[in-house]
Amino acid sequence: MAETGKNIDLAAELLLNGNLVAIPTETVYGLAANALNEKAVLSIFEAKQRPFFDPLIIHLPTIESIDKYAELTDPRLQKLAKVFWPGPLTLLLPKKESIPNLVTSGLASVAVRIPNHTLTLELLKKINVPLAAPSANPFGYVSPTQPAHVNSQLGDKIAYILDGGTCEVGLESTIVGIEDDKVCVFRLGGLALEEIEKLVGDTELRINNSSNPASPGQLKSHYAPKKPLYIGDIKKLIKQNAANKIAIICFGEENFEGKDMLLFNLSKDKNLQEAAINLFKFLRLADESDAEIVLCEEVPDISLGRAINDRLRRAAC
Repeated sequence: MAETGKNIDLAAELLLNGNLVAIPTETVYGLAANALNEKAVLSIFEAKQRPFFDPLIIHLPTIESIDKYAELTDPRLQKLAKVFWPGPLTLLLPKKESIPNLVTSGLASVAVRIPNHTLTLELLKKINVPLAAPSANPFGYVSPTQPAHVNSQLGDKIAYILDGGTCEVGLESTIVGIEDDKVCVFRLGGLALEEIEKLVGDTELRINNSSNPASPGQLKSHYAPKKPLYIGDIKKLIKQNAANKIAIICFGEENFEGKDMLLFNLSKDKNLQEAAINLFKFLRLADESDAEIVLCEEVPDISLGRAINDRLRRAAC
């Protein structure tokens, strides 16, 4: 198991020496390495067993620090950065030569964000290099929102876990870029589409479900528990799977009839922000339970609900 603590100096030293460190953000915990050290970046892919064609996000402390690594020149993206950074927004920007191709999987753009977490911002300012940091979990599995989640899955592969408590947002960042001179959302996440459109007008959803992603987090099968997960009308699914011990992930209603059922309610009050915070935690708890299958329902497909449903669909059978 990895050592866990709040020692920013130790985390910085380990990262600058090429080690992996789990870092907290407001979205999920990231598995961080010095983005300028290709050997260290390679160890991220190895630790997560992540395909090399799935690009990484780099994390920086300020908008001013981006200029060394990427081109933030489009006025629409500049406006988003000014309003939503630090925060759960990632911008897909033309990369500069300083960023290794391994980070971007050979693409000409790099995903950049400024996380909204005090410890990690202090760390980024201290080390003065960008950190490549996908979610700190084995590839394709449920993203971690607490230090213990990281330790249970990757504790033997990383040097240190910087303990920033439980993540406040609980969903990965929303990824936005420019394509065909349009503002495009490439991954739904912790910043709602409506908030983006309020600032820059109509945006286009370009959510890639293929095995050739244009940005991080676009593979069709992702965020998945090990147990079979089915989405639909929960009451009908219970009848179809009556012979199995069932874990249910619901939203609001809890009036389900059946035996051998575990119930995880994303939000009894139908609050989408609460549901987003609980999603990965409940997927993990259901997967670690003695249930044989997991049944869930989609939430309203608005605001953060779009990102929640996107994660559920990628996790489903």
